[in-house]
Amino acid sequence: MPFTRRTVVRAGACAAAAFAAGTPAAGATAAAPAPAVAQTDLPLRTDTTTQGDILAGFRKDHACLLLVHFHDVGGARGWLGRLLPELSTTEEVTRFNAKFSAARNLRKGVDPTTMSVLWTGLSLTHAGLGTLAQKDPFPAVPAGSTAEAFRDGPAARAGLLGDTGSSAPASWLFGTAEDGVHAVLTLAADDAGRLTEAVARHREALERAGAEVLFRQDGATLPGELRGHEHFGFLDAISQPGVRGFDAPDPATGTTVQGRPGTRLVPAGEFLVGHERVGQRPAALPAWATGGSFHVVRRLAQDVPGWWDQAGECLAALKKSGAAPAGAGPEWLAARMVGRWPGGAPVATCPAAERIPVPGEDVDGPLDFHDDLQGWTTPLFAHIRKSNPRAGLTPAPGRPPVPAAEIDSRRIIRRGIPFGPPYRPGARPADRGLLFVSHQADLVGQFEFIAARWSNNADFPPGRHPRPGTDPVIGSGSPAAFESPSPGGSRATTLVFERFVRTEGAVYAFTPSIPTLRALAAGHLDNAIEVHPGTVLRAGDTLDAGSVRLRFDAGGDLVLQDGDGHTLWSAGTAGSGADARFSGDGELTVHRADGRTLWSSKTGGRKGARLLVRPSGDAVIVQDGHTLWRVPGRRPGAPGTR
Repeated sequence: MPFTRRTVVRAGACAAAAFAAGTPAAGATAAAPAPAVAQTDLPLRTDTTTQGDILAGFRKDHACLLLVHFHDVGGARGWLGRLLPELSTTEEVTRFNAKFSAARNLRKGVDPTTMSVLWTGLSLTHAGLGTLAQKDPFPAVPAGSTAEAFRDGPAARAGLLGDTGSSAPASWLFGTAEDGVHAVLTLAADDAGRLTEAVARHREALERAGAEVLFRQDGATLPGELRGHEHFGFLDAISQPGVRGFDAPDPATGTTVQGRPGTRLVPAGEFLVGHERVGQRPAALPAWATGGSFHVVRRLAQDVPGWWDQAGECLAALKKSGAAPAGAGPEWLAARMVGRWPGGAPVATCPAAERIPVPGEDVDGPLDFHDDLQGWTTPLFAHIRKSNPRAGLTPAPGRPPVPAAEIDSRRIIRRGIPFGPPYRPGARPADRGLLFVSHQADLVGQFEFIAARWSNNADFPPGRHPRPGTDPVIGSGSPAAFESPSPGGSRATTLVFERFVRTEGAVYAFTPSIPTLRALAAGHLDNAIEVHPGTVLRAGDTLDAGSVRLRFDAGGDLVLQDGDGHTLWSAGTAGSGADARFSGDGELTVHRADGRTLWSSKTGGRKGARLLVRPSGDAVIVQDGHTLWRVPGRRPGAPGTR
């Protein structure tokens, strides 16, 4: 059964382990923060065109999501135009969060009562974008692409995501094809009363616009000692990625966040479309997506007593096999199922017992699992390891670990919040769980990859016998191998984890930039495929605008093809080209393997120029409405095009 009060054990072994790992022991004084980085070095913090929940985070005690359907296009566009001034930008949210944090630090960790704000965010589904624009948001939908995932929605991809059985879409409260969700309006506030007033006001505005609220989802921070925790009792949302250009880098490394040495800085393009991605990969998305992020919303119901009963039953099996200490309680195994103790300290650095982190401490500083490849301390099936293996992932037993930098492209930003009352033994049954919210630039390569290839894959990490099993917190349930050291090397005790977190609804939406929303309010949507500065095209990369495709082919040539694959234009670099690059100053070039330029658009020195592959049938580099370079293709509908 779950505990209602955390027991803090200041074990000598735990303190010694923390000291050896470079983490302050309980009662230690946190190090003074490093000097601040100039705002000019962090341009994303002052961005007034992007919505604030993506990078800065609303992070309020009370939230409400309204899932909306538009019945009238004109009314919806008018509503959107009136909503625009209320949408919270990255600059606004960042500035307030900095002031709030400073005031909280002065009050020794207590929230300031005189600072209160209401944040507003809007995201649109594929159907919502199409309804407002009255055209398809994508000129083409390549198989296996994020465009395909976004168009299909999570209900159609339930099997891939592990949403089967009791989590199948047939039992969902929202997100099925029959719902027709067009928009997700997010409201977040410090004050519950202020939020209630805002919800009522927005519902009235939507009704006047001829729109319908299909579902209302409320969320709130849990009270008392469970503040900041989810319903199973564990501190939540601890490990968030650092974002290059938004989070200050540590001067000593340049690759990690200042004050958080365990947090790597990830290129902003992994979360915000239009910025450089890991490996300078192309986004292959339309221009309307620039400055926005894909928005995943999932309602996850939690069976709290069932989950804790299971932990107790599995612990008994481990004690019987000698794999768990005789005096261990259910919390001992539950911490290994999560990968952290309820207060947030990782089992990896504090295996003996719980240690409550010092305020301001980066508990993940030494955490990367590189010295626990067998999973003897933090099991391979642990939730935090299945969702972010860090430097503890090996492609096969005995092989060197994959560098942590290679995991950067799989990170997501989470903005979840609990819903429902805390569990109390003997209380009446109630709906409770976690409203999972994430932002990412690539649905397939980030959220879906984590869900399908890691969390719900019993054979991840690969090559293990027996298999590690699925994530025991959010996974679909499976036998799992609890590995522990033995005189012969390693032994595995088989545990059976059933599902105690059930999906009750899911939506894929997109959080557009303010300029894109302004255009949509006027009925416009630019669905030309945009190639962002800093992008590198390599063999096989294709930017598909339907009637034409810009492609770097396997032979080393940059070509423009029609919809049937016929070449309309070529850079003439076949046999010599290694990649094509679009620079920050507006020049498109093809290079040899040694870096030598083979071909150029000769448009350099034009910072702010844009490279577009347009459904109208051409590829252009434009700046402020002027065409700097153009490769004409065929007119859409002409012979040889689709």
